[in-house]
Amino acid sequence: MKKNSNKKPIWKNAGIRGVTALVLAGIVILPIYFGGVYWAILVSTFSARMMWEWVRMLNSRPVLKEIFIPVAGIFFSCFLMAFENYNFVIISIGLSIVLISIERFNLNKVFWACLGFIYICLPSIALIGLRGSEVGFSSDGFIKMCYIIFIVIGADVGAYLGGSYFKGPKLSPVISPNKTWSGFISGLTLGLILGGLTGYFANMGIIFSLIFAVPIVLLSVVGDLFESGIKRVLKVKDTGELLPGHGGLLDRLDSLMFAVLGGVIILYFIPDIWPI
Repeated sequence: MKKNSNKKPIWKNAGIRGVTALVLAGIVILPIYFGGVYWAILVSTFSARMMWEWVRMLNSRPVLKEIFIPVAGIFFSCFLMAFENYNFVIISIGLSIVLISIERFNLNKVFWACLGFIYICLPSIALIGLRGSEVGFSSDGFIKMCYIIFIVIGADVGAYLGGSYFKGPKLSPVISPNKTWSGFISGLTLGLILGGLTGYFANMGIIFSLIFAVPIVLLSVVGDLFESGIKRVLKVKDTGELLPGHGGLLDRLDSLMFAVLGGVIILYFIPDIWPI
């Protein structure tokens, strides 16, 4: 039987994904270094793009008001976080949800639109709050951000390469048929390695770095599965085509969103566990 010649080899796909990831890293590095308003502008822009992708998943040809209200609402809700005025952030989120609900005036449409808004907005706000406004590589916010990002990158890369190479039993065949236990174990391993290395060079302590990395990896997997489940329900393959080899911005950042939100919640309720 002749094999499908259109199917790209795993290493070629990995190369495309790698180049895209490097370009994305180049866009992110300066805003994450300076933090504050600069980081907030980038995250708010990303969140607006992801909200646009979500709206397009719900309706491939949305009218202007279906796009404008949630996209503008999520941009300003996230951007206000840069000024650490939580009352304004809460008011902006609440007002956005009310306007989204009024515009749709259909329970099913309201549910899906508001789910997307909350799903994207809360992790984006967490990203801005975690980074803070202190400038520099040695700032507490920069170290926390890099630590979580490197763990998620390790989990994603490990899962993709390990799952593609080893294959084996499916992790969750109903939600995401392509994900395997070998990919999960590979992702967990590489995530722990990168988390441990980041913690070592940041003088966080290797034991803490490895222990704290475990829930971050698990949350990144949950985030990935959550978005896969949403796409399965909505019968879409990718959230967009912005990033070659990845799909949409939501496809690329789904793992980070749950991981960073979970990390911020842990650090909020148990602040003394952070070692530096």
